[in-house]
Order: sequence, then C-alpha cells, then structure tokens
Amino acid sequence: MSLDQPNIDTSPKVSDEVRKTTCYMCACRCGINVHMKDGKVAYIEGNKDHPVNQGVLCAKGSAGIMQHNAPSRLRAPLMRVGERGSGEFVEISWDAALKKAVEWLKPVREKHPEKLAFFTGRDQSQSFTSFWAQGFGTPNYAAHGGFCSVNMAAAGIYTMGGAFWEFGQPDWDNTKLFMLFGVAEDHDSNPIKMGIGKLKKRGARMIGVNPIRTGYNAVADDWVGITPGTDGLFILAIVHCLMKAGKVDLDYLARFTNASVLVNEDADSDQFGLFLRDSDGQPQVIDRNTGKLAPWNGQGVEPDLSATYRDKGVTHRPVFHLMADRYLQDDYAPEAVAEKCGISAERIRAIAADLARVAFDEAIELDREWTDFRGKKHAKMVGRPVSFHAMRGISAHSNGFQTCRALHVLQILLGSVETPGGMRFKPPYPKPATAHPKPHGKVTPGAALDGPHLGYTHGPEDLLLDDDGNPTRIDKAYSWENPMSAHGLMHMVISNAHAGVPYKIDTLFMYMANMSWNSSMNVGGVHKMLTDKDENGDYVIPHIIYSDAYSSEMVAYADLILPDTTYLERHDCISLLDRPICEADGVADAIRWPVVEPDRDVRGFQSVLCELGGMLGLPGFVNDDGSQKYADYADYITNHIRRPGIGPLAGFRKGDNGPQGGRGDVNPDQLQSYIDNGGFWIEHVPENAAYYKPFSMDYQDWAVKMGFYDVVQPYIFQLYVEPLRKFQAAAEGIGTRQPPEHLRDRLMSTMDPLPIWYEPFEDTAVDLNEYPIHALTQRPMAMYHSWGTQNAWLRQIHGHNPLYVPTKIWEANGFSDGDWAKVSSVHGSIVVPVAHQASLNENTVWTWNAIGKRKGAWALDKNAPEATKGFLLNHLIHELMPPKGDGLRWANSDPVTGQAAWFDLRVKIEKSAIPNEAQPAMPAIKSPVPDAPTHLEWKVRK
Repeated sequence: MSLDQPNIDTSPKVSDEVRKTTCYMCACRCGINVHMKDGKVAYIEGNKDHPVNQGVLCAKGSAGIMQHNAPSRLRAPLMRVGERGSGEFVEISWDAALKKAVEWLKPVREKHPEKLAFFTGRDQSQSFTSFWAQGFGTPNYAAHGGFCSVNMAAAGIYTMGGAFWEFGQPDWDNTKLFMLFGVAEDHDSNPIKMGIGKLKKRGARMIGVNPIRTGYNAVADDWVGITPGTDGLFILAIVHCLMKAGKVDLDYLARFTNASVLVNEDADSDQFGLFLRDSDGQPQVIDRNTGKLAPWNGQGVEPDLSATYRDKGVTHRPVFHLMADRYLQDDYAPEAVAEKCGISAERIRAIAADLARVAFDEAIELDREWTDFRGKKHAKMVGRPVSFHAMRGISAHSNGFQTCRALHVLQILLGSVETPGGMRFKPPYPKPATAHPKPHGKVTPGAALDGPHLGYTHGPEDLLLDDDGNPTRIDKAYSWENPMSAHGLMHMVISNAHAGVPYKIDTLFMYMANMSWNSSMNVGGVHKMLTDKDENGDYVIPHIIYSDAYSSEMVAYADLILPDTTYLERHDCISLLDRPICEADGVADAIRWPVVEPDRDVRGFQSVLCELGGMLGLPGFVNDDGSQKYADYADYITNHIRRPGIGPLAGFRKGDNGPQGGRGDVNPDQLQSYIDNGGFWIEHVPENAAYYKPFSMDYQDWAVKMGFYDVVQPYIFQLYVEPLRKFQAAAEGIGTRQPPEHLRDRLMSTMDPLPIWYEPFEDTAVDLNEYPIHALTQRPMAMYHSWGTQNAWLRQIHGHNPLYVPTKIWEANGFSDGDWAKVSSVHGSIVVPVAHQASLNENTVWTWNAIGKRKGAWALDKNAPEATKGFLLNHLIHELMPPKGDGLRWANSDPVTGQAAWFDLRVKIEKSAIPNEAQPAMPAIKSPVPDAPTHLEWKVRK
C-alpha cells in the first residue's frame, strides 16, 4: 500500500440510536429509521419491517433531514404590524398569540359560527381538524381534497365503495396486465415503484395512458399519449368494444353489481329512472330460479340480467339493458372517438382485445372457499388478472367525475374488482356511500354543528341550503352548483369570502394551505382579494390566522401566524378514521412522534387546537368542569373515543386479555407500544376474506369485529348511481326541492346515472382556434407541493422548471435550446423558458408544479433559480370560467363534485425575447426568517 494512502475509517459508528417513525415528505407515509447522534438527526433510511415501503425510501424521504433543518423554519408566533402582504411581523409569545386568536374567534362562535372558515391542506389529520371545526359550530370546514382528487374518491365511493391509492391498490402479485391513467410520479410513489418492479420481474405488461411520458409512463411497455380531457371517451370506447364482443363477466355483473336491478322506464312517472323497490325499500331484481321479483340481497336469489318486468302498464328493465342501449351506439365506436382522443381506432380496439384476452383467457383461480351474502358457497376465487390505477390526471377536469366513474365501470365489467389479479380494496374500505355520513350544516350560535361537515349526498333532500335555496357553506359545497361535493371546494373559499357570496366571513383560519401561491388559481387575483379593503379602510376578509412550519408565500398575507413544528418534532396520527396506511392484505395505522425536540418556540398545530378548543370551551375539548380536556395532541390520540371502543388508533387497544387490535378500551401505554413496534400496527385480513370483500360474509364479520362499521352491511357495485338520477330528475321539475333555473340544463346534462363524456368546460368557453394547446402541470417524484423545493438536497434535482414543448409545436415556432416563450390563456400570460420533449401528446405543453417560488419566500435567495427561472401555470388559470354572456361567472370546477378543473387549461404559445427572469415577476415579499446561508451542510459528529 502506498505510504500517502489516506487513513479511512472503514467501520464508522453509524448512530448512537435509531428512532423509528413515519415519513412526511409525501403522502405515502413510509416507515423510516431516524439515526441519531448526540441527540441530533444524523441520517434517515427506510424501515424494512414497515408494511408500506418495506425498507424502500426515495430521495424525498432521505432528504427529510434537510427539511427538518430548513432555514425557512418559522421560529415563534408572529403578529402582523405592516400591511397585509408586506411581510412585516413582530414575534410574540404563545400566550399572546392564543389570546389574540380567542379574541377573534370567541365572539364569532357566540353569534355567527359560520363566519369562521377553517380549511386545511394535506395535513393528514383531517379527522381531528374536522372534529375541532364541528365543535366550533361552523359549517365551513374542508381539507385540500376539493382541488386534488375528489372526483376519483367520490366516483369510487358512489360506484364501488372505494377508489384508488388510499382506498385500494392493484393485486401486484397476480395481475398480468396493468393499465395506469394520469398518475404523476409523486402519487403513492414507493408502493407503485415496488409494484411495477414486481410486474417487470414476472413479465407482466404495463400500459401507461398519459399525455406526458415521464416516470411511471417511461417504463411502461406501451405508452398512450392521450389528448387531455378525453380519457372518459377513450374508456367508453373500450367499453363499447368489450360489450360488442360479449367480453364482459356476466356472472359477476349479475351477482355483485346492480346490472340486474330493475329501472322504471315510464317517462311520465316521477319514478322515471329510479329503481323498482319493495315495501322495505329494497331494489328489485328478477330471480332466475322463480322468474319473479325478489330483493337484490334475498337469500338464494340468482339475479337475472335479461328479464324485464311490466306492471300497470309500466316497463322496468335491468340496468344492463340501459348500458347496452347506450354503449353499443356508434357514438362510442373507436372510429368515432379516435381523432378527439388522439389515439387511432386500431389501437383502441387492440387495447380492448388485450384486456379481454387477459381477463378471460388467462383467468386465474385460487382454491379458497368463501360464502357470499346470499348464502351461496363458492369453492374457488376466480380472478380476472387485469388491474387499473389512476389519479389526478383524469380527475382534475370538469368532466372528471364521470371519467372516473367510467374507469370504475370498465373494471367492474371485466370482473376485475376485488378478485385475484384485479383491483383490491384496502381496509377499512370497502364502504358504500350509504355507510358514510351525510353532510351537515345546521348552525347554532355557541353550540356544535349538528353533525360531520363532509359526507355523501343521496338526493336533493341532503343538500346544504337555507330556506331560500341558497348555499349554507362559504364554498357552496353540497349546493345545486356542486351537489356531491364530498371534500368541499377549498379553491373557492377566498374568492367567495371576498365577494361576500353567499355571505361575508369574519375569520379565515388555514393550516398548511399555500393559497396565495401554488395552491391557488388566479394567483394575482387572490393577492388582491387577501389585501382588499372596504370603504371604511378595513380588510374585506377581517382576520386571517395561518399555521405553517415554514416561511411560505401565504405567511405574508396572514395577520396571526401560529408556527408549526417539523414532522420529526411532533405527534401525528395516521388513523383509520382518516387516511390510514393499510394494504389490501392488512389493516394498519401509524404514528409520528417527537424523535427530536424543537429548538425554536414552535408547537404542533394539532396540540395548539387542543389549547384553543379548551380556551373556547368547545364540546369534545373541555371536561364537565370546563377545564381543557386534552393537554396536547398525544393526549387526544390516546384518550379520545369517537364511538364505543373506537379511537384515533386501532392498534394496541386495551382488551380483556391485554392489548388488542380493532375495538378496545383506552390504553394509556398505546403510543409507547407503537414506538416499540416501529411506529405502526398491522393486522392481516383473514385469508378466506382477502378477496370479494363487499360480498363476503367472512370479511363482513371480520370488519365488524375490527370496528370498520358496527353492523354487517354487504352491498353490490353501483354501475347505475341512482342519486345522480335524483338530482337530474329535480332539474326536470320532479320533486319539491328544485334547482334555480340557470342550473337546470347543466344538471340534466351532467348528472347522468350512467357514465358519460362531455367536452371540458374550458373547451366550450374559449376560442379553440386562438387557444389550441392544452397546458398541464404534474408533480415530480423528487418534490411534493411546496415543501420540497426549498430542500437543499432536492433543489439540486429540480432547481427550476422549463415548459416542455412537443416536437410539432417546437418546430412550428422555430424554438431552439435556451429559448423562452410567451404563453397566454384567456386569463393572462407568462414568459418562461422552454425545452423540447418528443414524448408528449402533440398538442400539449406541460411543466412541473410548485417549483417556481415567489421572491423572499422560503428563505431562498432572491436570485435563486426557483424565483427567476421557476414559474407557475397558475397565473394562467382562474377559479371562474370566462363570462359567456348570461351575466354569470361559472366556477372552473366539475359540476358534480366541485373539483377544481386544473387540467382543462387552453393556451397559445409564441417565441419571446429572453427576459431577465420569468414573467410575471412579482415584487419580493419580506420574510420573517433570515435568508438562508449560501452554503448549507449537515454533519453530526464527524
């Protein structure tokens, strides 16, 4: 060995201690091992024992150390002293901050609780925050789902009792053909990567359907570069092909769906389009054994897909007949839709044929006996090894709800939901829409709301309207404008509050919701709304309270800042009551816990709500003597009981013979048991209940035992969603609760009980000759919302974001490397750098979301690339549609659920001179934290 060889320690001490908790760098909720040295975080790796990631950890998770040590962390409570938007604050004590919050909130609760709008971002504690808001008594609560993927969630719940990702997943071990729609790389990142790896190892085939070929689609065997907003049309063309070829699972449809349920066909009846029901209200089928009417769930009943029923001159036909009438029409033939979808008719037919071949010619069987809810015993579990997965790419359109429904119906027609090789539900799902609460909005001054804010409507009677038919929620959720909102409309809160429609509010209270930047449509307009004053010189929105861990763009627009901790410094509860970490084969939940103590004067937001709840005397947050009930969030997690035997955590509950899972009493040592177990709890689904969950009596009995619901309640899939028909019928003039005249046509055309496709609203509202190009955003695998783009490690992967342009548009504009372009919509324009990407739909441009930053935010240098070359497409989008001459401004949302239609955007593009920085270049905001150092490193004890 050379004499000048360096002396290297080949066995360095890795850590003094390993503390196991749950990652927060995206919403996968992976298990992590946090290695500690001298009480500080040394590095983070994946937990091999964790059910979600099994040791796999992505760049985001590993970079959590830099998130924890980010220079942008807020340091103490702040009170605004300058004008809103100036960033002028003074630090105050927590006593002063809480006192000020109570000073604002107490009179609101005592007189007009609805004047508090409490909305939260992706905080993963929505069960708790909604409980707080319910105790306060305001109807105005929701989380981020209304501008994320409510179309996917609601369409899944109404159709089959669950949807993708947090509700279900492909059967990775058995599927032979996997079809992925509109999923960006950040969604369910590690599990999807692991699942695709399993497929590749087995030689299974993957088809990616996305206008953009990156990430998951880049490793697909086939990429379908579909035209944005036409996924539903493409899916229904596949349905057309399958039905025409007779390649649908008739036995599955008859037994486990409402395809056999009889529908009234008397157009002159107020029951037109509704199910024929017996005296107990049960939908009726024809029993093949007797040829007579029978309830869908009757013991021994064999539903008939073909039989019709005529009574008193009225014909009733099965749902399947109505589907055949519609989808066998030539309008859905591949040749009729090919040009609009950007996919050749031959390719559509080939994909349909492949789905049919794998589902029926390569079916699999498991030798597992099971008994269905009609008492029929099955010797085997038959699998159709075709699976699907989809997220925001198909749901963030104004036709997204019906598109998501179409995809769910396609799965069901193939018999590939809850069967081996298909899509599987994750406990506590499946749960039909009827098992969920209905939304509540009755306000009583000084008292709690009359029930949960969010839920599932089943007809006009469930809408949240006042005596004059006006919305009772500030976001107009559950009104005639958005009857099946499910998650609220967070993107409409500021706009409606500023306009005073349906009424003015007093306080806007937000947590982790960057609504002045990347989470907002119409960014510049929102800034004006937040800073606008009335004729008296008072702010139109009088008070804004905001909580965040970091100095985000939204901080400058708040009056009172309640600084949150980082995820390594607090307790969190990933609960079955909310968004658990379950897998198809196991029910699971998890915690975060303070692996380190904060070195700043900050508090976990959930613990702050416990304090505010006590100070305000909110029901559920005070004892009988009026004292604060929960000292902090850890106390709440341990001791709160939502209903007998059910609390925030299902693991390690107190039982007669020691700790048990599912139902059980409060266990004072519960959190320590989670910590000792690596931060999670899991219990596996019984083998004979692993599939056919909605229909299996074994699963139903186990679900009641575990506390997912209180009584056995099997159900069938709803190919035909009757509640949609009830809203449609109201628009036709049926019933006592009627919509306003200007909404009738829209309700009749969009609230169809069978999946349909219609043009995205923006396509019908702008001149497509002037704005011929689709513009999209998606999130990169290495980033997550705004959090990641301040991260010293992750910034090196994505320091700025060009606009990616397909070859046709690139060449037509004479673009070259290094060029910039002016991109305009009917709402505004931006000037941004462009880059060539051949693997794009030829009429689509796109960029990464949330990389662009406003100068002064996130402790970044004002000349940082994120602030000079980075940009948002949000400047081109508006929360309202362009005026169309009827005096109304329609929300830029899906008319069924109200989901924000981010991906309907139409633009034009032209070559631009190269500016000094991306436009619009907004003035820098002042940050309450110092600028970051130019050099940042983290090394604990060399």
